[in-house]
Amino acid sequence: MKLILLGAPGAGKGTQATRIAEKYGVIHISTGDIFRANIKGGTEIGKLAKSYIDAGKLVPDSLTCDIVKDRLEKDDVKAGYLLDGFPRSLYQAEELSKFADIDLCLNFEVDTALIMDRICGRRVCACGESYHVSTLGGKTTCAKCGGELYQREDDNPETVKARLDTYNVMTAPLIAYYAAQNKLATVVCGTKTPDEVFEAVCEVLDKLD
Repeated sequence: MKLILLGAPGAGKGTQATRIAEKYGVIHISTGDIFRANIKGGTEIGKLAKSYIDAGKLVPDSLTCDIVKDRLEKDDVKAGYLLDGFPRSLYQAEELSKFADIDLCLNFEVDTALIMDRICGRRVCACGESYHVSTLGGKTTCAKCGGELYQREDDNPETVKARLDTYNVMTAPLIAYYAAQNKLATVVCGTKTPDEVFEAVCEVLDKLD
């Protein structure tokens, strides 16, 4: 099973990706995680990526495609994988088709106002867990590992708006691209809980087995 998760920043792709990976035994590949690891490590790729991310812009296609191609050549993805955060443009999608045969693109549809609230209220932990201030009750530590929660530098209204604008211009056209190949399935999230969204996702993915 080779999947793409498509949706605006804050649409809940990360949460659903974790669940999909666990249930269907596929590897979750997040370009965002790859870049953040490089940023934290102070690598040249990390420094370059940070300059774009902090401005709410996308990392250049050529750099992103090279990183994804290299990752998909690893042995651990032979049984299946899901791409979270890639492709983000028609160019990336066309490049991806040269070295990967995707089974399905899952598109998560969420209202923009809800996305703004989700991202600006998001608090994350170094272990990978993510929370929202509305559910923390004033707590500042991770329930999973006890680590200190923090807000990402790019999780602010100005940057989020820039990211959404960029998404609408460059990434939204991918919906038509994969629909034309009969490889698109849209999950309307609305105000559904993560559990309800995952139920809808499973209904789609079970048909691929």
